[in-house]
Amino acid sequence: MLTIQQLSYTHPNKDLLFSEINLTVNAQEKIALIGNNGTGKSTLLKIVAGELQYAEGHLQIESEPYYIPQIFGQYNHLTIAEALRIHKKLNAFREILNGNTSEENFNILNDDWTIEDRYKEALKYWNISDLNISSPIKSLSGGQKTKVFLAGILIHQPKFILLDEPSNHLDATGRQLLYNFIQSTKSTLVIVSHDRKLLNLLNKVAELSKNAIKVYGGNYEFYTAQKQIENNALSNNIQSKEKALKKAKEKERETLERQQKLDRRGKGKQEKSGVSRIMMNTLRNNAENSTSKMKGIHAEKVDGISKELQNFRSTLSDIDKMKFGFEDSSLHKGKILFTATNINFKYNTNKLWEKDLNFQIISGERIALKGKNGSGKTTLIKLILGTLETQLGNIKRAENSSVYIDQDYSLLDNKLNVFEQSQQFNSSTLQEHEIKIRLNRFLFTKNEWDKPISALSGGERMRLMICCLTISNRSPDIIILDEPTNNLDLQNIEILTAAINEYQGTLIIVSHDETLLEQININRIIKL
Repeated sequence: MLTIQQLSYTHPNKDLLFSEINLTVNAQEKIALIGNNGTGKSTLLKIVAGELQYAEGHLQIESEPYYIPQIFGQYNHLTIAEALRIHKKLNAFREILNGNTSEENFNILNDDWTIEDRYKEALKYWNISDLNISSPIKSLSGGQKTKVFLAGILIHQPKFILLDEPSNHLDATGRQLLYNFIQSTKSTLVIVSHDRKLLNLLNKVAELSKNAIKVYGGNYEFYTAQKQIENNALSNNIQSKEKALKKAKEKERETLERQQKLDRRGKGKQEKSGVSRIMMNTLRNNAENSTSKMKGIHAEKVDGISKELQNFRSTLSDIDKMKFGFEDSSLHKGKILFTATNINFKYNTNKLWEKDLNFQIISGERIALKGKNGSGKTTLIKLILGTLETQLGNIKRAENSSVYIDQDYSLLDNKLNVFEQSQQFNSSTLQEHEIKIRLNRFLFTKNEWDKPISALSGGERMRLMICCLTISNRSPDIIILDEPTNNLDLQNIEILTAAINEYQGTLIIVSHDETLLEQININRIIKL
């Protein structure tokens, strides 16, 4: 179905993205393509889809793939029918039904007499039957755009499908429909995703790095188990090399000390025995050469072990290099932070929620807000934060400090650079070098301190946001997260999960990522 051999891709600015990678995808295989942000997953999908040209290598594909990208902005000028490439056939079909039986219309339709039925069935499957096929793509929400292009699969019925983050923007119902499709389809799938529930439905994981694609013969759960075995072996190798390096340095020191003692003792004996000056110089030079040679042998051994240790450490995952160090919230566990009594909100004259809401938020709770797109999750967050006031019912808020982190991490100021942003959160008056130490912990090296916030990826923005919270004098009493994993790769989701689990305050989260909710120990759900 797909064969990639020795494939390389170079950015237009001449930077090499990946080099000499190999991958084989057989018919009806369902493969997850994973890798850290910036390794080139989306680029590789575009190459396979024929949207980008590779620099070197060979690519062979048996059937034209159906490709759904992560971003749909390039289709905003098109209608739904045009974006799905069915507008000409639909128009020809309707022209023929209306009596225009020209040869041109028959050629365009190409005997595809079920095109209208298929598109209607496809929209119905994805719960978007209410959309007008002539509506512009730009008028749709993110979830609707995704569903439109997923509907295209049922319309065109391709044998080979490329999906780039297909569950982004989908609510729980949409995701379940996607999972059902993945499980039932006989088509070949290559999917880039951070949705771990989705990844567990696939039967192979292909991990992309700069110089290779490593394939694991199982789902994502199997992959993580194998990676843990590899990481344990790596950790053992690092410990072993650290011991070897320490031992080599001790041996080097002991050997040189012993040699120096022998040299001093030999020199004393020579002086007492009346050896001539010329002979003394010769013996001294021999001793120095011997010591120098011994130093070289040991230095070479120490250097070799050091390089091996450095190579092992360089393959450590980023999360193992990171230290979070959150301060505790000052609020005692069990304090009532928020009470809602019969609250509701009106848009025009219509109530947002069918039933008025009654609930409390207690300090230390970990709460998930759930509901379909448009169910009022964002409105409820604003009511909790006090940036919006209820129109019906009563709200009581205890004094607290809170931080609202949306999926774009817009608390960060795009006009600042990384270091300037970290200083904005420095309420504890840390010294400049202490801030830089914190930035290094979160993988922002000296070369990135001047990098503008506007140029950061989703994962980098997330890491900087967490870093800034650790720079603050004390963690907020409440952290509210709105779809925090939407723009993150799997490694950055692990980093975020570790940070959330270290935080001891009150957590409120909106997320369709069921694996994340399970791993951060949500103990209560408010369903809208």
